[in-house]
Amino acid sequence: MSARRLYLDRGPGEDRAVVMLDDKPERLLIARLDDPPQARWGERYRARVVRLDRSLKAAFLDLGEGIEAMLALSGPAVRLVEGGLVAIEIAAEARRGKLAQARLENPAEPPAPPGRLEAALSLSDRLQRFAPDAPVTLGEEARQVADEAEAAVLAIEHPLPGGGSLTIEPTRALTAIDVDLGARGGDARRAARQANLTAIDEAARLLRLKGLGGLLVIDLVGEGHDGPALTQAARAAFAPDGPGVVLGPVTRFGTFQLATPRRSRPLAERLCDETGGRSAATLALGLLRALEREGRADGGARLTARCAPRVAAAAEPYVAALTQSLGPRFVLRADPALDLGHFDVSAS
Repeated sequence: MSARRLYLDRGPGEDRAVVMLDDKPERLLIARLDDPPQARWGERYRARVVRLDRSLKAAFLDLGEGIEAMLALSGPAVRLVEGGLVAIEIAAEARRGKLAQARLENPAEPPAPPGRLEAALSLSDRLQRFAPDAPVTLGEEARQVADEAEAAVLAIEHPLPGGGSLTIEPTRALTAIDVDLGARGGDARRAARQANLTAIDEAARLLRLKGLGGLLVIDLVGEGHDGPALTQAARAAFAPDGPGVVLGPVTRFGTFQLATPRRSRPLAERLCDETGGRSAATLALGLLRALEREGRADGGARLTARCAPRVAAAAEPYVAALTQSLGPRFVLRADPALDLGHFDVSAS
């Protein structure tokens, strides 16, 4: 049976929680000091219906704390009226350009302001849900695991065990997954079969890590595919994403189509800006972790960090958290000559 291990990296301004599956990252959860209120998957709210759009078959909801969500007008929801209160559960978190998606529970009673019906779970509690009996590893080991998980989230190409690679590229309509045979030796047909089966297993884990769902199209390698074997492999690999996983057939074009529920916000949206590169805030938090690591390695040193002006500005909200950890023995210097993704930490 596959074993899951849990890691929690507590850094200056940002905590990162990682679920490892067979020594590979499967989930990455992030909580930043300045995160605005947000609706998490599985949370329950009392919501007010602020607008009905019958043409879109949608109700727009106010969840309190400035949080909004959308509810499909189907089933009992078609009887909702504007201004009414309902109890809902978050079925999918908000993502770029999309509101959170809600699932109707029942009309809320008695009348009360919109808001959470249950306390929001802490990051450590959310992490523990994935393996209730597993211990949580902290410290430098957790930081290394979290760094590796973050890098895997943002990577496009991933090596496959045994050779070959897997490329994962999300688009607005679907996520395209390409299997490459690489330098696998031996019988070509057998190598292609093994690469495809391995790719399905790896794709399921990586999609959970990246927070990707919806329509998936896997471009298989080779030809004459064993549809039943691939379907059985996908059913096992995507079991943690159920219910709601829909498996399609292997097409005559050599693609395997399936769909998984969209539940969490894609991690790339948390870590990157609109250009697709790491955001200034993500880079700033990485810089502060580097300062913290250097400061712990040399307890008496004064530290200086040089970085791009945008990164220095983005680090400001988190400087107090690093000061609490290291004391006031570091300085951030904005250097216009440095590229956004480069910084330098020195000790004296």
